[in-house]
Amino acid sequence: MCILDNDGNRILAKYYDKNVFPTVKEQRAYEKNLFNKTHRADAEIIMLDGLTCVYKSNVDLFFYVMGSTQENELILLSVLNCLYDTITMILKKNVEKRAVLENLDIVMLAFDEICDGGIILDADPSSVMKRVDLRNDDIPIGEQTVAQVTNAIHGLFW
Repeated sequence: MCILDNDGNRILAKYYDKNVFPTVKEQRAYEKNLFNKTHRADAEIIMLDGLTCVYKSNVDLFFYVMGSTQENELILLSVLNCLYDTITMILKKNVEKRAVLENLDIVMLAFDEICDGGIILDADPSSVMKRVDLRNDDIPIGEQTVAQVTNAIHGLFW
């Protein structure tokens, strides 16, 4: 799974099979090639370098879910829709690069809740959202992330 900006640069990516792209250099080369093939296309699916890839774009972001050629495209599409819908809920329908970067910790958590080690854990955006929807008021300060504490302190003084 990966999210690229409208220039083809990586915002966030998770690769689960180390045999397919063992190095970051190979991953980035694949992402550039994938972006070049998809950024002007109207399709939702592409076969590229032995992988099936489903994708969706919005404003200045491209969302991709990739799998082997044996993977069911409908399953990949359900994961893509779950990822996109969950991020839409996290960002309160403001799905753009700046908002994703500001909420990167929660977006990363959503990635992990949807898929772990290449195994799909959940494809329902509302159940993923329940697990990643961290409210500062409900969590003791000892269990909050640094970003949550910083945002809470920032909110008090500004």
